[in-house]
Amino acid sequence: MDQIRIGKFIAESRKSKNLTQRQLADALSISDKTISKWECGKGLPEVSLMLPLCAALDITVNDLLSGEKVSETNYQKKAEGNMMNLVKENEENRKKMALSMITGTITIIAVCALVIIASFIDLPAIVRIILIVFSIAVGAAGIGAAAMLDIKAGYFQCPHCKELFVPHMDEYVKGYHTFTKRRLTCPKCGKTGMCKHRVVR
Repeated sequence: MDQIRIGKFIAESRKSKNLTQRQLADALSISDKTISKWECGKGLPEVSLMLPLCAALDITVNDLLSGEKVSETNYQKKAEGNMMNLVKENEENRKKMALSMITGTITIIAVCALVIIASFIDLPAIVRIILIVFSIAVGAAGIGAAAMLDIKAGYFQCPHCKELFVPHMDEYVKGYHTFTKRRLTCPKCGKTGMCKHRVVR
């Protein structure tokens, strides 16, 4: 999905209805920051908000996902294209999630192996220090790569308002987590909780 194009289309449609971001947000019972995020291309409306948003802007879901008003002759073709794009996006998110887990596992194994070598094999002090420093660098790089893949693999869902969002990297890294949830602050309701990681919308 072209989030930038969809965001511009939302902004254009809102302005054509003479609505401010606040007015549109109030109609959808969300914050104006969420509207701003969509219009800046930093996220897409969650599925539960698509129909109300389209009704407020007098557009179709197909128009929304296409990022333009779709003519009747192109409607079926655009609908099929949008459906394929959603399927493709979900598949890519699953791959990123799997790759993130593989990267994290390999990193842990590599760091443990380096630490064991540095600790139990008779080596000169300088070599031992180099191995320890290298293991720290490998660990940091591996965890960073796994985190980048994980944060881009789908969305996190607020347990309070059910908003789907992608957190900032610093909040993601600092957040306490389990295998499927991470403690984050929702950009919509402002509440902090254990947000479930979802690969699909």
